[in-house]
Amino acid sequence: MKKALSLILAASMLFAFAACDTKDVDMVAELGLSADTKAATEQTVKINSAIYSELDFEDKTEYEFAVKGLIDAPEELELKDADGKVIWSQKAYSFVDNYEECPDTVNPSLWENTKNNHAYGLFNVCENIYQVRGYDMANLTLVKGDTGWIIFDPLMSIECTQAAMQLVEKNLGKLPVKAVIVSHPHVDHYGGIKGVINDEQVADSNLTLEEQLASGFIPVIVPEHFTEHAVSENLYAGKGMGRRASYQYGVFLEQSETGKMAMGIGMGQSTGTVGFIRPTYEIRNTGEVYTIDGVTMEFQMTPGTEAPAEMNIWFPEMKALWVAENCTATLHNLYTLRGAQIRDGNAWAKYITEAIALYGNDVQLTFQSHNWPHWGNEFVNDYLADTAAVYKFINDMTLTYINQGYTSDEISNMIELPDELAKNWYTRQYYGTVAHNSKAVYQKYMGWYDANPVNLNPLEPSESAKKWVEYLGDTNEVLRKAKADFDKGEYQWVAEVTNVLVFADPENKAARLLCADALEQLGYQAESGTWRNAYLSAALELRSGNAAQKAANTKTDGSLIRNMTAEMIFDYAAILLDKEAISKENFKINIVLSDTQEKIMLHFNNGALLQYANMNSDDAELTVTCPQKAVALILQKDMNKIKTSMKLEGDASKLELIVNNLNQFDSAGNANFNIVEP
Repeated sequence: MKKALSLILAASMLFAFAACDTKDVDMVAELGLSADTKAATEQTVKINSAIYSELDFEDKTEYEFAVKGLIDAPEELELKDADGKVIWSQKAYSFVDNYEECPDTVNPSLWENTKNNHAYGLFNVCENIYQVRGYDMANLTLVKGDTGWIIFDPLMSIECTQAAMQLVEKNLGKLPVKAVIVSHPHVDHYGGIKGVINDEQVADSNLTLEEQLASGFIPVIVPEHFTEHAVSENLYAGKGMGRRASYQYGVFLEQSETGKMAMGIGMGQSTGTVGFIRPTYEIRNTGEVYTIDGVTMEFQMTPGTEAPAEMNIWFPEMKALWVAENCTATLHNLYTLRGAQIRDGNAWAKYITEAIALYGNDVQLTFQSHNWPHWGNEFVNDYLADTAAVYKFINDMTLTYINQGYTSDEISNMIELPDELAKNWYTRQYYGTVAHNSKAVYQKYMGWYDANPVNLNPLEPSESAKKWVEYLGDTNEVLRKAKADFDKGEYQWVAEVTNVLVFADPENKAARLLCADALEQLGYQAESGTWRNAYLSAALELRSGNAAQKAANTKTDGSLIRNMTAEMIFDYAAILLDKEAISKENFKINIVLSDTQEKIMLHFNNGALLQYANMNSDDAELTVTCPQKAVALILQKDMNKIKTSMKLEGDASKLELIVNNLNQFDSAGNANFNIVEP
């Protein structure tokens, strides 16, 4: 029942293998292993085939919604950046159209989701509401006002947003942008904003929203605390999150029946240029009503749901509810595999039921920042209620099991949705899964510790793996047993035990290849596109080595850092700082921002950087005076620019010491640490 059972199972392998010299045994050849992509095994075919009896594949409602209202789409869609690099491609998924039936290497449910997400182009949602879908991970949504566009969630990449707007202008004409509204601070919703507006067009954030609209400049409207969460989720842990995201989104994988498919909220992430424009107005309360260019909108705050700051919007004249990323025609994440703050399943459900209570009687359609709209009052109310029920069930069932003494791993293997919720196409596990969402609930309430003191401070993985191998003895015999279990379809166990061998000895080629084969079959079976991507990305790296260095990834124009507050910049500097190098230092630096009159005292306290707001110290060794925007120069580590842009009074060597030690990772380049090997 407890995690100890897995240790007992592993310990059963510790019988006396004969000590022998294994170096002369070619286990790769003996076990018939190779680095090639494999077909689906008999066991995988059987598991995937069983999906047809679980779901009603005659029900095409979601597909009909996905293609409804299509106005125009290019014959082929493939977008490139200025250097000719492909940053987004629907063309790469054209193989989907060549199959009459789902291939054996894809979960049939995920295949349906991929076909739905392969419907791209400009769509009419209802009178005056349009979407460009399939041009990036998210949707570009446009609401037509009296004289121009109100634009929602302008995609992840500037180039993708520009291409989407070209399609809009081709079919609907060129209209001015009257406002930009971003539902939440995830980069796939704001990164393309400079594809629709530029910094010079943005309204003055010191004005009221009414004054901004009257000024002729463009307000950027967001939920409260948007910028701080955009920074914390996309920058503070950005390098680690970006590397992990490459597994979640399948950045290294080719699109094919043995490679990348859709992943529930789109085809994946684009790899163009990411920008940022600092918002000019924050919505703070549910019930705030504004009319922009003749369009009335009522805002509903939903913090702690899919993002720490998020909001829905009700359009009373159109009887349309924008549900942001709170309802997305798939089970979403309470915990996302790339890493992020845990989301509150109970709050998520309550905000959806609040939306039903507020707007359910009148609503005729929901539309959102991923996937397709849903139409009809009865259908929409069911869609909202079922989505709320899924998150509430996962939250409550996990807490039930917690109070019965079960641990996170046990619960994730036990918990299942009730049949009626599980069978809904719009709550299937294409993005999040019940298993890893239950782990999120466990972490939210109980943390990482399972109460077994053996797990209080375990050995790091490589050291633990080496001891396991020492105890196991003959690793070739372990591999033979693992191959026999692979042939029986026990892919999870085979992946676990062979990955131990890999962490003990990354050069063990047979262990790498057998682990890759097991992960590949798990990927083929996965209904979740993100799980499929993770399994297949790990298999790829076990076979071919770390792919991060040569992989295409997003690039940034630096605007997020330039729009950080001084407090955020110093928090980020503390993360970059070589804390061991300054562990014996104890000094203070005063910061005076000449344009905002803000004062900050920095205390470098034996490796820790402490910030004191609204104060300076009389015994500081250095006082730095500069405009707020100049503070970002510290992260550029150019002392010449710093000295010409800042007034330094006192011991400037203290600032130089800090600048020279902002070196713990490359804040500009891609992270390339290993994941599936040490």
